[in-house]
Amino acid sequence: MNSAEPVPAHVAIVMDGNGRWANRRFLPRVAGHRAGVSALRDCVRTCAERGIQVLSVFAFSSENWNRPKDEVSGLMELLVLALSREVPQLVSDGVLLRFVGERASLADVVRDGLQRAEAATAHGRRLRLNVCFNYGGRWDIVQAAQRLAANGVAITEESLGAQMLMGQVADPDLIIRTGSEQRISNFLLWQAAYSELYFCDTLWPDFDEQALDRALRDYRRRERRFGQTSAQVVAAMDNKRAA
Repeated sequence: MNSAEPVPAHVAIVMDGNGRWANRRFLPRVAGHRAGVSALRDCVRTCAERGIQVLSVFAFSSENWNRPKDEVSGLMELLVLALSREVPQLVSDGVLLRFVGERASLADVVRDGLQRAEAATAHGRRLRLNVCFNYGGRWDIVQAAQRLAANGVAITEESLGAQMLMGQVADPDLIIRTGSEQRISNFLLWQAAYSELYFCDTLWPDFDEQALDRALRDYRRRERRFGQTSAQVVAAMDNKRAA
């Protein structure tokens, strides 16, 4: 892909298919999650190379606590291990890491690991990586509304949006879901209002540089109107070129 071609500023991904990837290989599900960490590492590198400014990924939803206990405990252990291994490279690559989600219910070792990783990468400027962990879109909206109500602030689109956990980040231009399912599963519900949606059959551990480039090419073919007509969009683009 030509690096000079326009890319979305903010890409969000529902990383689906780790368990099925493992099952097809007669491996435990946690092996799929380990492979998913490797896929995420490569995706972060490629996004930075393509000039994408923000990458947000759905790593663990608030509903995932309902999964088998051994899988959940394996995911928590994998997170702590991945942080110790991946953070030095993120620092070297200029990646700012932020975890988005409810933390009070997490074990101390997990919560401390998140805080240390965020502190270590605080000076990253090349790419912002938002890892949505113990996150749900409905919960995000509720906590934002509760915060406004507690402070006696009127609830408007602007005030509510600003209180979302990613309120200071532009909404995603493109949301990708791997693994063949065609839904967003409570991911960034507020922020996805005008996002372009891209679904693919590739299981997350197999989502490589070529798969990402296919999604980006598809995105470039979209016409983003934001409620306007095609004629208005074309006229605005012509005016921008002429300026």
